[in-house]
Amino acid sequence: MSNMDKRRAAETILKLVGGADNVEEVTHCFTRLRFVLKDESIPRDEEVSRAEGVISVVRAGGQYQVVCGTKVQGIYQELEEMLREKRSRGAAPTPPRRPIGDRILQKVAEIFTPLIPAIAASGLIKGLLTAARLLLERYGIDLAATDTYVILNAASQVIFYFMPIFLAMTCAKAFRCNRVMAMVVGASLVYPQMDALIQNTEQATTVFGLPVLKNAWQIGSSVKVFSYTESVIPIILAILCMAALERWLTRLIPEIVRLIAVPGLELLVILPLTLVVLGPVGIYVGNGIQYLYDTMMGFSTVLGGALVGGLWGVCVIFGAHRALLPIGLNDVAVNGRQNLLAFAGAANFAQGGAALGVCLKTGNRELRQIAASAALTASVVGVTEPAIYGCNLRLKKPMVCAVICGAVGGAIMGIGNVYGDAFANNGVLTVFTYAAYGMTRFAFYLAGIGTAFFGAAALTYLVGFEELPAPGREQNEE
Repeated sequence: MSNMDKRRAAETILKLVGGADNVEEVTHCFTRLRFVLKDESIPRDEEVSRAEGVISVVRAGGQYQVVCGTKVQGIYQELEEMLREKRSRGAAPTPPRRPIGDRILQKVAEIFTPLIPAIAASGLIKGLLTAARLLLERYGIDLAATDTYVILNAASQVIFYFMPIFLAMTCAKAFRCNRVMAMVVGASLVYPQMDALIQNTEQATTVFGLPVLKNAWQIGSSVKVFSYTESVIPIILAILCMAALERWLTRLIPEIVRLIAVPGLELLVILPLTLVVLGPVGIYVGNGIQYLYDTMMGFSTVLGGALVGGLWGVCVIFGAHRALLPIGLNDVAVNGRQNLLAFAGAANFAQGGAALGVCLKTGNRELRQIAASAALTASVVGVTEPAIYGCNLRLKKPMVCAVICGAVGGAIMGIGNVYGDAFANNGVLTVFTYAAYGMTRFAFYLAGIGTAFFGAAALTYLVGFEELPAPGREQNEE
């Protein structure tokens, strides 16, 4: 798709959703433009879905989501430029308040979606390093002792170790406050001297005479020490409070000293508040969430794997899978491993397999091309929206086949108690992320994704579906 085509697609989409005046905010993920519209009754879904560059339309989580596939970033860049140009000519009216549930889901998506590419890249590097280490061990070579391994392994860990800094940036954007000051708060929590102070549970620490809370707790046979490195919830609470404080200070302090006074007072208030109250609350909330998740998985990893593997693709349809990401990130922070995305991997490969079944079964050449591309995208890099919206959901029966086989694949992983040592989007490129905890678990992971992929392809081919014209043909007939 050329730059001119992307520009034309962006112009068409913007016009169909009601123009710049109707757009409160727009973001994007791997495959979707995510609009927050002031009036969602303006766009007509059928017209938008037939626009150039558009695969489908989804209304979920208080957002109007336009699925564009792999072209989304180029279209988004053109769209952002047009919105800046049009909004510079005058201020838009204040939008109406949305339901609290929609606003929460929207903010969760805004906070975590920008981090996904970096997390995916880290998982890819981690998986490749694991594969290389296991392969070279057979020849008596200790790859982990080499400088290259140390450097690349450090690069794969940075996004997790300094998670409070990255989350501070995205939270500041979501909550509309000073991003640099938010990052200062996040960096303060992982500053080496601060981290050593927090982890020294034998010595009391105070700030302005208030006690800095520290703790250590038992996890299995090991002891986990209170630390803000890799943490998720504490910094979200901190920046949420910082945004409210910043707005209040901005109204209160005269403009002549606002540039220095507001950031200074923010830091003096928010950092002690975080260390004394918000941070500990966030840590314990995270531990509570982790306890509930571990309890569910402890009851039956087979059932947990089946539920996640079967329903993850359904969550993707509504964009609700973004709300589950903090669970996996928190799992890595608390336990150093995660299985949420392992089970979600069964869903990803099942969607790819169902798309492959469509490719093999359909007599429509255009639909075959769409399905083949979608199957490749889902199975290699774990991006499933082209498969879901391009063919599976549209044809209905392939989506049902994907849900069934994803659940079976997830259950197989649950039987093997599969874990990964990184938070990685599931695809062929990241499979070795799940080899870090032994070849037995890795074999169950491979069996799970293999069952999901080939099972969904075979089931879709056998069950069949009612042939429909491909999206491109529908558009040409208009």
